Amino acid sequence: MPNSATSEPDFGLADIPPNPPVYFAEQALLGGLLLDPHRIKTIGPLGPDHFASAIHRAIFAAMAALPAPSADLHAKEPVWITAVLAHARPHARGLTPSYLHALAGACPDPTHAPAYARMVRSDHARRTVLVHAGLLVQAATDRGLPDPATVTLSRADALTTLLDQLAGSFPSHPGSLPRTPPPALPALQAGPEVADEEHLLLSTTTTYPEALASMRWLRPEDFTTALYGGLYRCLTSLASRGEPVDKVTVLWEAQQNGLLTTSFGPQEALELLDSPAGTPEHWGEQILRRALLRHAHLAGLHVQAFAQDLTNTPHQVITGSRRALSHLAGVRTRWQHATRQPSAPRPPIPASRAGPSPQRIRAPAASPRPSR
Repeated sequence: MPNSATSEPDFGLADIPPNPPVYFAEQALLGGLLLDPHRIKTIGPLGPDHFASAIHRAIFAAMAALPAPSADLHAKEPVWITAVLAHARPHARGLTPSYLHALAGACPDPTHAPAYARMVRSDHARRTVLVHAGLLVQAATDRGLPDPATVTLSRADALTTLLDQLAGSFPSHPGSLPRTPPPALPALQAGPEVADEEHLLLSTTTTYPEALASMRWLRPEDFTTALYGGLYRCLTSLASRGEPVDKVTVLWEAQQNGLLTTSFGPQEALELLDSPAGTPEHWGEQILRRALLRHAHLAGLHVQAFAQDLTNTPHQVITGSRRALSHLAGVRTRWQHATRQPSAPRPPIPASRAGPSPQRIRAPAASPRPSR
């Protein structure tokens, strides 16, 4: 008796997922064109690639390539179905005459062919958006890319171009925003290297606060650690008010903003702010790049959710996807501004303060500011 723990699972016919509605729309369209081949001129712009089924693509390609027979000949002889079968079979080995006859029987009314064609175009648009969204998510999460920001923005541009092209093909209608539930948010990337980079940004900017004037492209919400984002807000607040910036003034500002806790007290804050290395611009770009990829990832997940929801019309998918990408546009503008500006030269770090990365301080979640 085979071991049930190691034997392969059995699959039955019940495990095969049912065909989606577009499959039957494709059948009805092809059946209508088999019954009345001249109606191919009435269905609007449509190509073989619009079909989800490979066998349907081959059949429609044959119909588009072959001249339609005359109405009299078509009524007397099966020349049309015979020609379509002969032309399509080399590209669809499983195609049989019986299936073509089944397609003809699957068409409720050949005069409805334009409506069936619109269904095929709509589902093709949804699938195409879904593919582009997947490429955007892949680029935003692939840490092996040599330049992930450039590749990710290129994928976002391709998706935006596709949405612009589709917008002219599908009319608007009331209720244009999709009601798809938001997808699960990806976990923030807050590993040791990420925390170290944010730590070094804070300590180096505290030592060289003049860099804040040229780093307006970095914001507290770009940080993955809430406490570090709060400390950066303290730095920018002091600088915007024209007050002195050093580790003591930042410590006082942190107290005023309720960032100090029993696990992150004054001594821990002073140690964190007293270990500069490199330049603030370098660490700021690292943080902003990560925020850019995070926003791109989230935008791609939203677009995927819209395209996967079959209750959404093409117009709803387009509108919702454009809105999701608009949130990425703001971060993209700041990223482009940051990477266009050359980093100002910084005085060298004293030798006694350089060397290995300082000991990492585990940053707890910032507690709410107590009421006064």
